Amino acid sequence: MPKAILLAGLLIILIVLASSRVLPAMTMNGFDLDNTLIPADLIKRGGLPRDGIPSIDEPEFISAGKAAYLNPDDRILGIHYRGMARAYPVRIMDWHEIVNDEFDGVVIVVTYCPLCGTGMAFRTEAPVQQFGVSGLLYNSDVLLYDRETESLWSQIMGQAVSGPQLGKKLDQIILSHTTWQDWLQRYPHTKVLSTDTGYKRNYNQSPYIGYADSSKLWFPVAVTDDRYHAKEWILGVSVNGVYKAYPFAELRRTKGVVHDKLDGVEIEVRFDAENNTTQVLNASGKEIPAIMAYWFAWVTFHPDTRVYKPAFSGRFSSD
Repeated sequence: MPKAILLAGLLIILIVLASSRVLPAMTMNGFDLDNTLIPADLIKRGGLPRDGIPSIDEPEFISAGKAAYLNPDDRILGIHYRGMARAYPVRIMDWHEIVNDEFDGVVIVVTYCPLCGTGMAFRTEAPVQQFGVSGLLYNSDVLLYDRETESLWSQIMGQAVSGPQLGKKLDQIILSHTTWQDWLQRYPHTKVLSTDTGYKRNYNQSPYIGYADSSKLWFPVAVTDDRYHAKEWILGVSVNGVYKAYPFAELRRTKGVVHDKLDGVEIEVRFDAENNTTQVLNASGKEIPAIMAYWFAWVTFHPDTRVYKPAFSGRFSSD
């Protein structure tokens, strides 16, 4: 057999062997990133390993009267669900970011990303029951992971971005991001997350001092938009896949109630300037889930977002 034919055959064998090799999986903090819903190169390490920020898995609650550590203007995440009211102080959430909780047998995960200002709560369903902090970020937003399947979940997207649960979405429930005085007035019998978390943390001091006032971001994002200060508070609303931001700077120019249409659906936005908080109601007057966030976080996830500005002629605002 001619030498050239032997060499060609050997070359083909080498190519086949090389192409059949299993390449090492792309992993970060122990999570498989070979198949992701988002660009894997935009997933960044936050500086700590998985569970370096420990979730609260067995939360203890105290009565409002015993929550002497709270000041009237302290920020809290409030949930009223199945007839029960609970407050999760931001001064605790800053250090833990996730509370795995239960309301009358319904498993709820309460999440907070200090970098984006976003507090969101979701109802979970089997097989996913408990979440932890992955130590990874996408667009500066915390990536959660569920301990049952080790899938990664984007908080703001409310969706699994890698792992066995890829593409699945969480059921968002209503959460109020408001002051302690406002929540207590609304729900005087509320329970409050105790500082007895099982961890030694200084809950009187935030690890993010000065961050909210600075326009600088600590981690890269895919899209930036300088129409507002990066940390301007906005209310983000989604209706049928159409997104709209209601900057607090614009809401302060109104009388506190805005009637609007989004994708043809009527909504009412209520803005409480004293407590720097909002609510969104549908046409039937029922509150619907929304999100309070820093402007940069909302716009990087929704670069095509519409933006509310007061329209003083006519009932509905312009986009």
